Amino acid sequence: MDLTSLKNAKGARKDGKRVGRGDGSGHGRTSCRGEKGQMSRSGHKRRPGFEGGQMRMIRRIPKRGFTNATRVSYVPVNIIALKDFMADTVVDADALRNAGLASGSGTLIKILGVGELDRKLTVKAHAFSASARAKIEAAGGKCEVLQG
Repeated sequence: MDLTSLKNAKGARKDGKRVGRGDGSGHGRTSCRGEKGQMSRSGHKRRPGFEGGQMRMIRRIPKRGFTNATRVSYVPVNIIALKDFMADTVVDADALRNAGLASGSGTLIKILGVGELDRKLTVKAHAFSASARAKIEAAGGKCEVLQG
């Protein structure tokens, strides 16, 4: 068996509609375009979103506010969630994802200072709040900032 012997399943491929081949074919004369109007003419074009002249949907929907295109968003992880890790371990982005504390492979992680930390950890994340940094260092650990 090789690639030249492969065939499509029966009914998988359908011949296109052949229009303009005479009235006996059922697709003659106006060639399935109808009698008159914009769509029956040659060279007609309709841009995406055009609704026949009525106000387009995108212009009817109310819009408010501002979306910052350069916004950097972080996945928050609280210090209280770090109690799952043993003392003297390195907690990096992969360890947080494996523990189910952060989702997504390309997401940035920020450690927040909610809760208390009672063990020495080396935490590697993309950002730290001031209170989180203080609590980690007070417990004898280290904070290392990863480049995003």
